[in-house]
Amino acid sequence: MHERAETGRIVQVSNRVALPGETQTGGLAVALAAAMDGAPALWLGWSGRMASDARLPLETLHSGRIEYALLDLPADDFDGYYHGFANRVLWPLFHYRIDLVDYHREHHEAWLRVNRYFAEALARRLRADDTVWVHDYHLIPLARCLRELGVSNRIGFFLHIPMPPPDVLRALPVHRDLLEALACHDLTGFQTRADLDNYQHALRQHGITRHGRSGAFPIGIDVEAIAAQARSAEAERAEHDLRASLSGRRLAIGVDRLDYSKGLPERFRSFERHLESGAASAGQLTYLQIAPPSRIQVPEYQDVRRELEGLAGHINGRHAKPDWTPIRYVNDSFPQPVLAGFHRAAAIGLITPLRDGMNLVAKEYLAAQSPADPGVLVLSRFAGAAEELVEALIVNPHDPDAVAEAIDLAAGMPLRERQERWRALMARLRGNDVGHWARRFLETLRAEPRLRGGGAMTTALAGPRSGALTGDSLR
Repeated sequence: MHERAETGRIVQVSNRVALPGETQTGGLAVALAAAMDGAPALWLGWSGRMASDARLPLETLHSGRIEYALLDLPADDFDGYYHGFANRVLWPLFHYRIDLVDYHREHHEAWLRVNRYFAEALARRLRADDTVWVHDYHLIPLARCLRELGVSNRIGFFLHIPMPPPDVLRALPVHRDLLEALACHDLTGFQTRADLDNYQHALRQHGITRHGRSGAFPIGIDVEAIAAQARSAEAERAEHDLRASLSGRRLAIGVDRLDYSKGLPERFRSFERHLESGAASAGQLTYLQIAPPSRIQVPEYQDVRRELEGLAGHINGRHAKPDWTPIRYVNDSFPQPVLAGFHRAAAIGLITPLRDGMNLVAKEYLAAQSPADPGVLVLSRFAGAAEELVEALIVNPHDPDAVAEAIDLAAGMPLRERQERWRALMARLRGNDVGHWARRFLETLRAEPRLRGGGAMTTALAGPRSGALTGDSLR
């Protein structure tokens, strides 16, 4: 990580906060913690506790130059804010699953109230030279709430999940209000150029001309930290023990939060198609799927878990041998060094979501590989990472035969080709690691005039692959 210029604090706001000392298993929490490395910062988020009265306690902790502000939330509003609107409306909608959207007006109102609680807690702690960076779909209205409280600081927003096209977004009864809330930010960032195009198209369709800049800022990982973790003693033990359990077979691995957007049932069926294919590698691979449960109160997540348990039992019942179980399905979380060891042990990384904003696990799998004998990444074309990681084997997760063929191709790929692909992918990861991502977003946010007065700022920012600026009008 490079040093940043001292221009006031970075103030990050997210639904949850990754506190120092907590075990993190990758993804967004690790990326945000790494993005703050070395800078004076405040990070505000939900404490994980419910307020017992009308007062909303705010706990503060310090670690180095970072202050953590943890806000309790009222129980009456939390369910509607989190389980109701954020995860039963916005999450499925933004992942193109209109059929799973369960909209209730009272949940939307709770979502707005909780954003006002965040805004009130933050406004009291802001300094004049702070730069505010808001993260993800839970907090889309936060900038508008802050402006209503008189906050004039620069405010940026980054959407970590996909941005759907206007025709999908229109299924939400309050879609215009949501777009206008996004437009309140001085800078709105998206994972891919396609997400950016969807946002700009929606603004034009709705005639929203008052808005800040927007751009594609694909998120990276802390490449060298993960590579170092993969060489650590803890990772080496995990790798050794996992390899020893395979009885000479090779490993394919998937690491995904248990979620319908990750395409896990489709992946299980694709692996079964591989087992049935008669390919040279069929029967020579063990597939380990790590899927920590999340949002267990949401019925759709319970359905996915039951389906996967049934599929794993069915596939293993049909194809297992006395000394071999084709699919190992684990509902648990592991420390990052252990995951790095598991990734390093795997000849194939199976990352095949039906829709994903980026998918940092795909990048973490690559960073953990041994340069002497790297594995092969099989990646869904519907993951944002596919826009960058073009040397991976890109597949359509809805086509089980194509995924099965990619598994066999990966299993038989010659060492030289694996090394060439991996070196090209790693060069791209290092060129856009989490430090580059954070600096690029913050430098852009701090460089631009604030959103005030009339008229829109009309420059859109392309992603780092092109580095170009376009003249189109501006998650």
